[in-house]
Amino acid sequence: MTVPVLCLASASPRRRALLASIGVPVTVHPCDIDESLFADEVPTAYVSRLAMAKAEAAVPLTDLPTLGSDTAVVVDGRILGKPVDAQHGAEMLQLLSGRSHEVLTAVAVSGPEGMLSCCVATQVTMREIETHEIAAYWRTGEPADKAGGYAIQGLAAVFVKQIQGSHSAVVGLPLFETTHLLRRQGVPIWQRV
Repeated sequence: MTVPVLCLASASPRRRALLASIGVPVTVHPCDIDESLFADEVPTAYVSRLAMAKAEAAVPLTDLPTLGSDTAVVVDGRILGKPVDAQHGAEMLQLLSGRSHEVLTAVAVSGPEGMLSCCVATQVTMREIETHEIAAYWRTGEPADKAGGYAIQGLAAVFVKQIQGSHSAVVGLPLFETTHLLRRQGVPIWQRV
């Protein structure tokens, strides 16, 4: 069994899988924080604040460096959260259909070098999505807990016409930038490769 070298302050199986893909064994301590948007807070500040708050909340739970992350889908300057029901999910996909939007993912790593963080922006362009496809996609259950109501790494990949930027950031963790932060904190990669 590989010994964890990082504490992941998230219950996201996608983030855990992405870290595993670069050989970083983790222990998981999801942290429940207030994710309310502050008045006049811009999306980049919002995701960055949440990523740092999650990493900070996990610090007392472990002796390992801690990683917090947050992802937001942004269209017309508006953050789209997770859908509350089928109608809300359909409205989000209709809004994203046939146009580009931005996915922001912030990463924060607390460790010997203090709190290090970054925010990555990726442009995602969707093809036109038919109403019947939106309904069928909702019935799969996949979009129910996803920011923006879709998962680029799953069944919704068929809706994505183009991305400009980091695919892994849209999934939930920008691996290039995350690796840089981890190395600065002394966290080794490729432990289980």
